[in-house]
Amino acid sequence: MLKSLIKTTLAAAVLASAASAMAQAAGELVVWHAYRGAEKAAFEKVVEMFQKTPAAKGQKVSTLAIPYDAYADKISAAVPRGKGPDVFIYAQDRLGGWIEAGKTVEPIDFFVDKPVKDRLLPGMLDAMTYKGGIYGLPINYKMPTLIYNKDLVKVPPKTSGEMVKLAKTLTNAGSGRYGLAYWYTNFYFHSALMNAFGGAVFDREGKLVINSPATVASLNQMMAWYKTDGILPTEPSEALIASMFNEGKVAMVINGPWFVGDIDKKINVGLAPLPMLDAAKKPMRPWMTIEGAYVAASSTKKELAYELAKYLTTEEAGLVLALEGRQLHTNKAIYANPKVSADPVLKAFREQLDNAEPMPNRPEMTMVWTPATTAMNKIVKGNASVEAALKEAAASMQDSIGALRKGK
Repeated sequence: MLKSLIKTTLAAAVLASAASAMAQAAGELVVWHAYRGAEKAAFEKVVEMFQKTPAAKGQKVSTLAIPYDAYADKISAAVPRGKGPDVFIYAQDRLGGWIEAGKTVEPIDFFVDKPVKDRLLPGMLDAMTYKGGIYGLPINYKMPTLIYNKDLVKVPPKTSGEMVKLAKTLTNAGSGRYGLAYWYTNFYFHSALMNAFGGAVFDREGKLVINSPATVASLNQMMAWYKTDGILPTEPSEALIASMFNEGKVAMVINGPWFVGDIDKKINVGLAPLPMLDAAKKPMRPWMTIEGAYVAASSTKKELAYELAKYLTTEEAGLVLALEGRQLHTNKAIYANPKVSADPVLKAFREQLDNAEPMPNRPEMTMVWTPATTAMNKIVKGNASVEAALKEAAASMQDSIGALRKGK
């Protein structure tokens, strides 16, 4: 089964590369993305809309959906060799690595003007910025928020104290019922606690600072919810949490817009911003991933490629991507549209944006995930103290980061 999936993914990627070459040979502007379903349909509709604008100059645009599992590696392999697209859509987490590798992403500072900057929600362009340069235009964003069952939670909690108190009344571990569930051993989801305490992975100069009192405090808070308060299920995963929520066995979850699509229609679902964390005296601040449109360094149509990227950030494009593609678009004007403001999902995640932070886009971030995951699992299973596990993880990260920088 796995071998079959790998073969299918690789075959699709090879076909996409061949299709790109044929489209470029025909003089078309080629765009790569990894959208499926409604997102894909909405994106393709917006591209067709762009082709009818004066900025397109009658140029045909060809879109290609790349299997997600092969997507990042395909960009890394194809674009520097001039065999990739003119524009590609991807989240900001790989941006630093591609820039440091070279010949992948074109800097666009020269193109980006004040009107484009002014149309974007606060903080969005920061995710597309690396070492002071702008390398992409932000299209949509994703982050976790509080999702709850309205039949079990009448009023969503505004503080962590309220959340814990409510969750305890809704927890009966013996019958497999819990007041709160989230993937607390996943460092991405833990970011909401770490950021609230003032912790970080890197400082402004890029120094690893994850082994800090703030991160220790955030991990202790997580363990208090799990062990002391007993409001979290053991061995959490996305699949388990989705199943429990749909069965009415979990009252509140911390998850993102991707989770909403998996909720059973029988669940009376509500959304609210993550609560104020009493111990930190600040709101929980999850990491936010932001997808950007990047101009490929190898493109021979860079001006036209930028025009498409710019169009993707417009209000008319944003309304289609939001209302039809269910994306959280970066154009701030769309949130004044009655259809968007009346949409409970779009409205809730827009509110969470006020307390969220872009995930680091440094290339060293790839060295963080495995040690962090290992540390969090050791802590939860009682195999190491918070301080010892974090210290060991930080040392492992630093060794990998040192090797990465030495190899440059």
